Amino acid sequence: MVSRNSVPADTTGPGRGQGPLHAFFKELGDSYAVVNDHERATECYWRAAGLEPDDPGPHLGLAALALGAGRLDDARQAYEMAISKDSQSSEAWGGLAMTHQHAGKYDQAQEAYLKCLELDPDNLVALLGLFQTSCHMGSFARIITCLEVYLAGHPNDTSVLLCLATLYGRDGMLEQARVCLDRLLSLEPHKHEAREMLDRLRQVMAGETHE
Repeated sequence: MVSRNSVPADTTGPGRGQGPLHAFFKELGDSYAVVNDHERATECYWRAAGLEPDDPGPHLGLAALALGAGRLDDARQAYEMAISKDSQSSEAWGGLAMTHQHAGKYDQAQEAYLKCLELDPDNLVALLGLFQTSCHMGSFARIITCLEVYLAGHPNDTSVLLCLATLYGRDGMLEQARVCLDRLLSLEPHKHEAREMLDRLRQVMAGETHE
């Protein structure tokens, strides 16, 4: 479990969640986390959580520390705690998805990534995480839809164009894959991976034409 070691006693008295002290400890925890002082960061996050029990922020901080240290069970518990405080936190759902992905629990990771994208459709990290889990699972229908929605609002995102072209190709949607690769190369003409993929795709399409 996520531990609460060395946390200073709370002496702020009743109504302690109403003032700036909670934000102070949360921000101080973030500052310690940036310089990799995980012990002090943990103490500050727990203090902030005690001052404002309904705030998911300190639990997100604790989760990020645990995930960075490879303590996946602790990270999962902290992200789930954050979600219990705010079920609409896309950050918490995205972090939970990443934790499941690192643990090899791809079904659960996919569901959490989809929830994150439902709350924040422009979250590119979640989108690419969903792409990776879909590749592990060999299941692409849902990720294709998410990528298409994202690309409609970000038509020049070359990383998403490449992912979508790859998935279209795997699903036999060769013309759609070609369109994505043509657009990608118009934006990044020296993208060798895309050029090689397009050359192979044209060979396959030419072969189908002659059959």
